[in-house]
Amino acid sequence: MACTPGAGWEKGQVEKQVGDVRGRLFVPIPRGRSYAEINAWLMDRCIEEAKKHPHPTIPGKTVWQVFEEERPFLMAYRGPFDGFHATEAAVSKTCLVRFDNNQYSVSARAVGRPVDVRAYADRVVIRQDGEIVAEHRRSFGRGKIVYEPWHYVSILERKPGALRNGAPFRDWKLPRALTRLRARLAGHDDGDRQFVTVLTAVLEDGLEAVEAACAEALGCGACSADMVLNILARRRQPAPAADIPTPEGLQLRHQPVADCQRYDSLRGAGH
Repeated sequence: MACTPGAGWEKGQVEKQVGDVRGRLFVPIPRGRSYAEINAWLMDRCIEEAKKHPHPTIPGKTVWQVFEEERPFLMAYRGPFDGFHATEAAVSKTCLVRFDNNQYSVSARAVGRPVDVRAYADRVVIRQDGEIVAEHRRSFGRGKIVYEPWHYVSILERKPGALRNGAPFRDWKLPRALTRLRARLAGHDDGDRQFVTVLTAVLEDGLEAVEAACAEALGCGACSADMVLNILARRRQPAPAADIPTPEGLQLRHQPVADCQRYDSLRGAGH
């Protein structure tokens, strides 16, 4: 509710209304496991309050009854307002961006240039040159590091050993087929390097396609990165062209005869 310039008494009314709403809805302070849960609770309480309180200017009706009468004439909902706090930040050599006393990982290709951080109520979106290079759930603690392991896959090509010891990959939950393939490759001398090759394929083919290829390779008893890449390559091949119906005028009337002796006749006199 906005105040009319020159009408100072409206400011007092607004402050009283805000104070009354705080007292009815936020005392005691609501608590929940997520913003979605608190918002759902707040919606129920607002409807309950609107049905219980009389309308301030229309006697004999509640706030909810008047709202229901006016609902058909209200502007349609067009989606959530894109409200965020924007700031610019630098990317460290470890692919981390600091914001609000916490650090968030970004794609390795973003290292060396500044990024734009957009902080929403529930998430943090990081962009570079208009392209999203990271998106995380927002952390409200202090000194926390939020990793996305896929941001570091391209670095694993140079340091495959980091897959076992690197902080971003601790407790990394991969799909079932990829987890089984990793366990099978652990017994090979170059198991880490082979598994990194499979992970790198996700950047091009997508996680779902690589997961299916790993499941097919394991089903065949083959446990190697080459087999997974071969399956992915075969699936990328275009489908065979559809058969073209032969026109009536081009129908074959005389079937060819597989008789090699016909060529011997060409060696006779005059040829």
